[in-house]
Amino acid sequence: MVLVKGNEKLDDFWVDKYPVTVAQFAEFVKATGYKTQAEEFGDAGYFDFQTGEWTLKKGANWQFPLGKDTTAAPLNHPVTQVSWNDAVAYCKWAKKRLPSSQEFLFIEKNGETDYEKTYTWGDNFFENDKFKANFWQGNFPFNNTVEDGFLTTSPVGYFGLNKLGLGDVGGNVWQWCSDENPAKPTEWFQRGGSFLCDPKICHGFKIGGISSSTQETSLMHVSFRCVRGI
Repeated sequence: MVLVKGNEKLDDFWVDKYPVTVAQFAEFVKATGYKTQAEEFGDAGYFDFQTGEWTLKKGANWQFPLGKDTTAAPLNHPVTQVSWNDAVAYCKWAKKRLPSSQEFLFIEKNGETDYEKTYTWGDNFFENDKFKANFWQGNFPFNNTVEDGFLTTSPVGYFGLNKLGLGDVGGNVWQWCSDENPAKPTEWFQRGGSFLCDPKICHGFKIGGISSSTQETSLMHVSFRCVRGI
């Protein structure tokens, strides 16, 4: 974990270096026998790259986020197809909690209140001939050129760390936060953007990017990371 020094509005807190991985979630399931909501429902949210539409995919879950007719999720990738309720259950087991959306915004800004760059790493998503995050290249929703090397999730930390020493703060997967969206009651915030974010349409991986979903929703591009108070 990384210690983040707060400000006049936030207390100091510890935050996990990366989103929770498939391997870490597997340890939780093995220790507790926990069954995710996607497993209970029998399906989960799936983006169909052929049709460019969202649908419910039967059999999709944290082990097989694209469905059981595909390969299992790599152990070093962020776990997906976990609902807000699933994330909270994991946090309780790990004796941690979800970050608030304001805490997540603060780590996007590298713990600097006056941080003004576009992304957690700087102003450009392509630097020194390398992509700085996992996101959509091409034209969403039908053409992804996959220039960053990944159609879906990437290994945690693959694209480097921000000044705080945290990986995947922008791009790869949206991440659940602890607070409800007041503009959309019954939906809980997510921050960080994902591999489905096309900067021309959804620029969710820039500083302040935000989304929300209901507590029971499981999606193939949403994960979480844990924090802990001092």
